[in-house]
Amino acid sequence: MFKRILAVLAISVFLLGQPSLARASTCSNGRSSTAAMWLSILHPGLGEWHLQGWGSFGKVPQKKFWMGFIPLFGFPYLTVVSAIDTANCRIDDNLNVGAVEAGVADPSASAIALRPER
Repeated sequence: MFKRILAVLAISVFLLGQPSLARASTCSNGRSSTAAMWLSILHPGLGEWHLQGWGSFGKVPQKKFWMGFIPLFGFPYLTVVSAIDTANCRIDDNLNVGAVEAGVADPSASAIALRPER
């Protein structure tokens, strides 16, 4: 079981890392989306906190951070969701990938795109 989870995480990390190599890895606020992605892989919410410039604990997406401690939901699901958000320079406390783009995001949750204009 542990080997299977480790394999899924390794594949996710590999797949998430590939798109960031082809595009600029700096968000509009000057922070590295690649570093934020790796922090999110460490624990959901840490990458978003990095993108917001660290500071107070209130800047951490609370849902992602606390639900990240739940086995099989927080890890690996929220780890991957958080890594995708930060790789795309999004600070998002929604628990679904692409909820903001699809227009189905919870309006009470924060969602800020920090991708630089091209």
